[in-house]
Amino acid sequence: MKTVKISLNSIDKVKSFVNEITKFDYDFDLVSGRYVIDAKSIMGIFSLDLSKPIDLNIHAEDNVDAVLKTLEPYIV
Repeated sequence: MKTVKISLNSIDKVKSFVNEITKFDYDFDLVSGRYVIDAKSIMGIFSLDLSKPIDLNIHAEDNVDAVLKTLEPYIV
């Protein structure tokens, strides 16, 4: 598992983020405080405080570099 900090501070960023990660077969979790949300759930993401960076847990053993390359625009 790899953890990175991301910023999703606009509606358009949230929509494009979800579209990008749904292309991968891995599990992604967003962690904000004590809340853990499935990162592929737009409704779940909007239930979080998006004004500050959020931790993204990537549950992938292989090909993590491709995921990180895709997520570059969101990584803080």
